[in-house]
Amino acid sequence: MSDLDPARTALLIVDLQNDFLDPAGAYGRAGQSSPEIAALPARVKPVADALRARGGWIVSTQFTLVPAKGGEPLISPHLRRLRPFLRKGDFQPGAWGHQLVEHLQPADLVVEKVAYSAFYQTRLEWLLRKAGVETLIVAGIVTNGGVASTLRDAHVRDLHTILLTDGCAAFSDHAHEATVTALSTISETATCAEMAARLA
Repeated sequence: MSDLDPARTALLIVDLQNDFLDPAGAYGRAGQSSPEIAALPARVKPVADALRARGGWIVSTQFTLVPAKGGEPLISPHLRRLRPFLRKGDFQPGAWGHQLVEHLQPADLVVEKVAYSAFYQTRLEWLLRKAGVETLIVAGIVTNGGVASTLRDAHVRDLHTILLTDGCAAFSDHAHEATVTALSTISETATCAEMAARLA
């Protein structure tokens, strides 16, 4: 951490979107909420503010349901089984529900994602290379889904990663804790308070 260059560092915010977190969003309407997830924006914000002040990058990856004919979203079969409540307009590009929660805006770079990993069939790697980013501070949801998949894909691309252990969450405490333990074998870890203090 002592040689961390903030200008070459990005806070990668995975899927902290209105449709996931806001009571009026897709998951909120369906009663799919979690206090641990709801607490994330306030916890992550000091890290974002500290990194912005040091010239670093804020990158938001946003889960996306691409509208097809008639506006009906293209949904993978496994996701349709898990989340049958998803409907037309949810996670639609440009819509309010698709956006990064206001508490963490603005992001310097925004990447639409269609799968767990933010690197899968996206321009994320290209953007990070062009921006000169070498280190990713990773936060968001869910720990055992988008966060884990994205962090592992960053690792195989030789990007240095720091997982914010209390800056990500899952719908199960057990899943969160087990995933943090597993990821700590390939990534540095820090709490949000520790990371904000080090950046300051």
